[in-house]
Amino acid sequence: CNQTVKFRDLVAAAKDLGAESLATGHYIRRVDGPDGPELHRAVDAARDQSYFLFATTPEQLAFLRFPLGDMPKDDVRCHARRLGLEISEKPDSQDICFVPDGRYASVVERLRPEAGEPGEIVHLDGSVLGLHKGIMHFTIGQRKGLGIGGRKDASEDEDALYVIRIDPAARRVVVGPRSALATSRLRVSELNWLGHGGGPPVDGMDLMVRIRSTMEPVPGRVYAAENSGTIVELTKPEFGVSPGQAAVFYDGSRVLGG
Repeated sequence: CNQTVKFRDLVAAAKDLGAESLATGHYIRRVDGPDGPELHRAVDAARDQSYFLFATTPEQLAFLRFPLGDMPKDDVRCHARRLGLEISEKPDSQDICFVPDGRYASVVERLRPEAGEPGEIVHLDGSVLGLHKGIMHFTIGQRKGLGIGGRKDASEDEDALYVIRIDPAARRVVVGPRSALATSRLRVSELNWLGHGGGPPVDGMDLMVRIRSTMEPVPGRVYAAENSGTIVELTKPEFGVSPGQAAVFYDGSRVLGG
């Protein structure tokens, strides 16, 4: 929604109307730096949406304003009450707007029916542990709700099983120990760079990397891949890196891109 509706179509509509800028309610900050506007994490770390906005382009950033980025959520609610807005007491929600009931699997099944077809749950050693009702019910790093039983299910227990990878073509979910999830080198594509110099990152550049919205950035280094794309090397292995998710780069509070 941010990339295609709000920051593309809505920005275009605002410019067509002759607007000087477009203000949104995202929890992120726009800071005027020596080389132009910069994107920074929100003051309220619990609300920070920088991970989801890494694809904002320099041109869009020049036109956008984020008035909530410097305020904690409680202050925002106080302003809403002061202005008599009915949504001042609206409960917090992390649901996607087109999945208001939180049933993501039903949306996936409608768009990709094959994701709801049954298949095998297989251990890394090749043994079949059970059957599943569709790969759409699983995600990389998942531990609970595998539905195979027979093994201890405690995060600190070496016998606990996690989803290591998903093979859509074979409708197979592969599970194994947590150690098998460790990833210290990953390849990213579709790089959007908001950092120093305006161009792509310098080969071998040190920065902080965030590979999930719920984690804090960790130290890493970027390199240009031989063919195309970018290689990210993490100082320490991370667990649960999944194809399709974002790797977002930071320098302190500043968002360098992703």
